[in-house]
Amino acid sequence: MKVFNNLSNRIYPVRESINNNLSNGMKEELKNIKEKILAEIKKINLPEEFYDLEKKYLGRKGEFTKLTKSIKDLTQEQKPIIGKLANEIKIELEEVFSNLKGNIEEGFDDLKNRINFDATIQSKKKEVGHLHPNTIIQNEVVDIFSSMGFMVLDGPELESEYYNFETLNVLSTHPARDMQDTYFIKTDKNFKKSEKLVLRTHTSAMQVRAIEEFGAPLRAIFPGKCFRNEATDASHDNTFYQLEGLMIDKNISISNLVAVMSTLLAEIFKKDVKTRLRPGYFPFVEPGFELDINCLICGGKGCSVCGDGWVELIPCGLVHPQVIKNGGLDPQEYSGFAFGMGLTRLVMMRYGINDIRLLQSGDLRFTKQF
Repeated sequence: MKVFNNLSNRIYPVRESINNNLSNGMKEELKNIKEKILAEIKKINLPEEFYDLEKKYLGRKGEFTKLTKSIKDLTQEQKPIIGKLANEIKIELEEVFSNLKGNIEEGFDDLKNRINFDATIQSKKKEVGHLHPNTIIQNEVVDIFSSMGFMVLDGPELESEYYNFETLNVLSTHPARDMQDTYFIKTDKNFKKSEKLVLRTHTSAMQVRAIEEFGAPLRAIFPGKCFRNEATDASHDNTFYQLEGLMIDKNISISNLVAVMSTLLAEIFKKDVKTRLRPGYFPFVEPGFELDINCLICGGKGCSVCGDGWVELIPCGLVHPQVIKNGGLDPQEYSGFAFGMGLTRLVMMRYGINDIRLLQSGDLRFTKQF
């Protein structure tokens, strides 16, 4: 028994020495292969070489992957130590490759000069877009009207002449058409419908469409883009946004119209806004009004946007009996009001923008401010 114990005392230190040597050797191999990979990354000239290098070392059959598989041959005491080191190196290498992947389109010459092997380094952040001021205001207005029970409906930007003009009492010989220089669309011989097509000049074109679809009672708004072939200046553009509103029911009067408009303006501007209601002519309302607001850019003193201190914002009025009839309802039983709000001008008032053309310019220096 003594002999066995003495023999045992001689064998175990030898095994421990072997395991220590194996462990130290594994540490050196892991560190060497890490330095080898980082050195080879600097020599990359083509994107293909980058992916080949990643596969060579970190792929399923890669050299680094094979090396880490031999950790299983270590003792229970050495496995956690070497395993931790291998895992740290692997994470560091994966971080380096990930950073390179995120910037691979920027050119490898520049990348090699900027490679930092600090595993905590972050890749270049990509800029995130944001909503255009037109969209911001439109969403706010839609929320306000939705809270008052209005439906939100969308309509075609390429509209028929019938809905854009004729259903709204604007016949082909009507002088009101001169107020809206229009983009007519040429159709080919295969176009089956007989009516002419236009880029809609106002979202009012949705009035009769909505009445036909939903009947009465009806509360709906129609936000969207409009087009007019006209000269541009600080307050006029050939592409702009409107929001049409329509309420049809029994016994609707001007007081209903004023109440809804007052609620809207108080909510959108978050303060009392000075307004005025003056007579205005629109073929699809009778009587018709222009609802103006005191210019919020100059405070009513007069500027390039308002001219005399007032900004025409919401043309409105009671729906013309013929329009109600065109929608299939009896004007003796039903009445209503309609309004066409200039969303683009509302944006200008909210943010103090003194030139409408900036909103459609596509200039990022302008849009990034919002």
